[in-house]
Amino acid sequence: MAPICKLSEIIPNDRNPRTINKENYKKIKTKVDEFDVMLELDPIIVDEGMKILGGNMRYKALQDLGVKEVTFNMLTEEMIQRAIAKYKTKGKEKTRQEIMDEVVLLDNASYGKWDLDMLANEWDINLVFETAIELAFMNEPELMFEGEVHFSEHLNEANNYVVLFFDNNIDWLQAQTHFNLKTVSSKRSNGKAWSKGIGRVVNGAKYLDLIKTKENNLINPKMKLTKEEININKQI
Repeated sequence: MAPICKLSEIIPNDRNPRTINKENYKKIKTKVDEFDVMLELDPIIVDEGMKILGGNMRYKALQDLGVKEVTFNMLTEEMIQRAIAKYKTKGKEKTRQEIMDEVVLLDNASYGKWDLDMLANEWDINLVFETAIELAFMNEPELMFEGEVHFSEHLNEANNYVVLFFDNNIDWLQAQTHFNLKTVSSKRSNGKAWSKGIGRVVNGAKYLDLIKTKENNLINPKMKLTKEEININKQI
């Protein structure tokens, strides 16, 4: 079991590169309060000066909840020197600070992607939305910037539209998967992303063609899709 210390002995890290909005912080705080066994399985990481390297948001939540003691893991000087030596065997030079910074970044990194189909069909969707802190950007797809996705202040009167709305999370989650909806963003004048969100106008004719093709495949499983049909989802 990880060692325990007084929460007041731990020092927050003002170089934490990770930020969080109020809604997701509220989720963390709720889970820290309700499911504190996770703090034993995944303790706060500190250096030998008791400064946080991993777990700043959990620390803040514990403070707000009035918790007095917490489990922690320590990155020791021996560990740092061992990491520096291991990098040298790979032909890389690392400083002590770089090793500590790497721990901070790795603790905040997210390499995996969510399987939306599995979440929607095999998991309790209420638990998923209650627990997954960054569910709004689950698959962290590549952003499509202005020029690839066109926004308009008015509908084109020459076209017909069908508007779909979703009054529950599971239907919306399935729609994101079904329509292959991605996170989109426009650009600021300096090139940075802003107005990030999920949205897409789908070409209705191409989508109907896709439905017909799938229906035909159910009737005749040996029928093969053309390359154009396979890529319809990408085109719309």
